[in-house]
Amino acid sequence: MRPPNFFLVGASKSGTTSLYNYLAQHPQIYMSPIKEPNFFADEVRSENFSDELQSKIRHWEGELKTYLNGPRTERFPSGPVSDWQDYLKLFAPAGPHAARGEASPCYLWSKTAPANIAARCPDARIVMILRNPIERAFAQHLHTLSAVSRPLTFREHIEAALQPNQRKIGELYPFLEFGMYGEQVERYLRTFPRDRILILFYEDFTTNPRTVLQTIFGFLAVDQTFAPDLSARHMTARVPRSFFVIRLLKRTGIWAAGGRLVPVTSRRKMFSVLFRRRATMRPDAREIVRLRDFYRSDIERLSELIGIDLSRWLQ
Repeated sequence: MRPPNFFLVGASKSGTTSLYNYLAQHPQIYMSPIKEPNFFADEVRSENFSDELQSKIRHWEGELKTYLNGPRTERFPSGPVSDWQDYLKLFAPAGPHAARGEASPCYLWSKTAPANIAARCPDARIVMILRNPIERAFAQHLHTLSAVSRPLTFREHIEAALQPNQRKIGELYPFLEFGMYGEQVERYLRTFPRDRILILFYEDFTTNPRTVLQTIFGFLAVDQTFAPDLSARHMTARVPRSFFVIRLLKRTGIWAAGGRLVPVTSRRKMFSVLFRRRATMRPDAREIVRLRDFYRSDIERLSELIGIDLSRWLQ
């Protein structure tokens, strides 16, 4: 059982789910059946999650253990996988695939992941895709709205996340920290040779995904002419039409039962009734200005570090 030889490390809410699915279509690339095993991020462990998420994490860990001990013929959404032998099981079916990878967006934020990856997989290649941190934060805010039990404005989300006591993983942390790319990219540049790190941008991926994928294929030394099916959209954030209804469904257990029993086609129809697409929402000018000030020095640091002018993120 050979470990992976490349990692899609983030950033969170920057198209990593779509990239994961597109890369998995390539006949020379094997992707972990768990998209986010989070093995190399020591921070992503059950004891580090907020009290509100503890019961969900414990339930998740039980299902994950069952999955790892089974045939693993279907995909499982995320980890964390904390045992090395369990982690290697994810790559047992890889066979002769030239590229073996996984996609854990927390690895970019994690202070421990670069060194941990280098220790276990010293020849690994690192792929990262960066998004304007203000847009990234708003996208995560909208994604959060689909899971929380009470409405939360973007401004309220920012205010709460800025409180200094937020250090348990949850809705508020590391909500803003995920966008501090300067120090995060620098950790990887200190750990891996520059020619084994590929830095991409979300804007390029949304406007010309095939070119970005060809760049990744070349970086991984697989067939660059392969054209994956790009028609499917992944992880499109939706906002509940009624928080009261969503809260009621979750409290009564109907939500969990529906996820197990309702066919996928019917689930899509149900979601269209319960949620509206995020395109109807935008951050206001005051929120943008505040986050520009928050991220300004880190954006400037990143620009200098990689030699690319990112002043467009501050406009």
